[in-house]
Amino acid sequence: MINFDFYTPTKILFGAGRESEVGKQVAAFGGHKVMIVYGKRGGHIETSGLLDLVHKSLSDAGLSYVDLNGVVPNPRLSLVKEGIRIGRAQGVDFLLPIGGGSVIDTAKGIGYGIVNDFEMEDLLYGRVKTDKNLPIGVILTIAAAGSEMSSSMVLTIEDGMMKRSYGHDCARPRFAIMNPELTYSLSAYQTASGAADIMMHTMERYFTPTDTDTSLTDRIAEGLMISVRDAAQIAVKEPENYDARATLMWAGSLSHNGLTGAGRVSDFATHKIEHELGGMFDVAHGAGLAAVWGSWARYVYKTNPGRFAQFGEKVFGNSDSITAWETWCHSIGMPNTLTELGIHPTDAQIEEMAAKCVFGRNGHIGFFQPLTKEDIMAILQMAK
Repeated sequence: MINFDFYTPTKILFGAGRESEVGKQVAAFGGHKVMIVYGKRGGHIETSGLLDLVHKSLSDAGLSYVDLNGVVPNPRLSLVKEGIRIGRAQGVDFLLPIGGGSVIDTAKGIGYGIVNDFEMEDLLYGRVKTDKNLPIGVILTIAAAGSEMSSSMVLTIEDGMMKRSYGHDCARPRFAIMNPELTYSLSAYQTASGAADIMMHTMERYFTPTDTDTSLTDRIAEGLMISVRDAAQIAVKEPENYDARATLMWAGSLSHNGLTGAGRVSDFATHKIEHELGGMFDVAHGAGLAAVWGSWARYVYKTNPGRFAQFGEKVFGNSDSITAWETWCHSIGMPNTLTELGIHPTDAQIEEMAAKCVFGRNGHIGFFQPLTKEDIMAILQMAK
């Protein structure tokens, strides 16, 4: 293992009915004026009664609040800026996203903007750094991104439709309320896309250039992926299967809090490629990852064939790991190609995405096998 830090300060409140405790938790972590961040107005957060329950819990704890809705998948910087404006005007000192990764990342961005004096574009393009954010608590309703325990956020800058990320431990939520029942309403496609994202967060850490012994981290990662493999196949068919939903929800957090990559260098090239697909075509993140990974794998396979064989044997019982992965994706309704994803990028669009992908990143991405613009173009052509 190489040297590593493992920092997971987020308090987890897991299980049925735990969302009723949100007011007490916000108060315990010093909140007074809360901004509640969620998806579309009139959507499930409102119609299910969850928002009303949260309002009452906050009021019972003596807290005031303001609502900010309108978060969309591949969350937009423009809404973050609106949240910053409102938050500063109303003296918001605590952020409470209700939803999944897009909502949580929006809240993280708002927190950075309220307490810092810089343009958010400068943060996302790496021109400035900060270790300051507002405290954040989460009510999770989608098992996927793992943002409820992670240090990172990903936002779409509408000027050029660039997806960029920033990460710092100050953005790790203070607490996350995780009731698997809140995910029952997700469609089979949303469930499967989330499961693919969970798998990929660990796969991006599993395919590593680190050549020292990481067998303990391997076993943790493989166990998590096996559990997700099975739970996803159940949850897409039985949406109210509590055990399957609970497995996916907890795995989503563990897959992206650093545990499955401890002691080694992570790759995340597939994520960066998919971010450009999401920016240009607004596709579901997990589905986009599923559509690209097989082509990435075939392109870099010779870098370490043994690693691919181990992945296949340990997780799928098949040393042909690329085929095994693609078979699993199809079994839960996820695509293996861009055509199956429903998009048909032109050669010019592929070149544009590849150029954006390496922009501001010293001309390459990834660590398992560093990829240039030309490499990314080749992978996207293979993925068609």
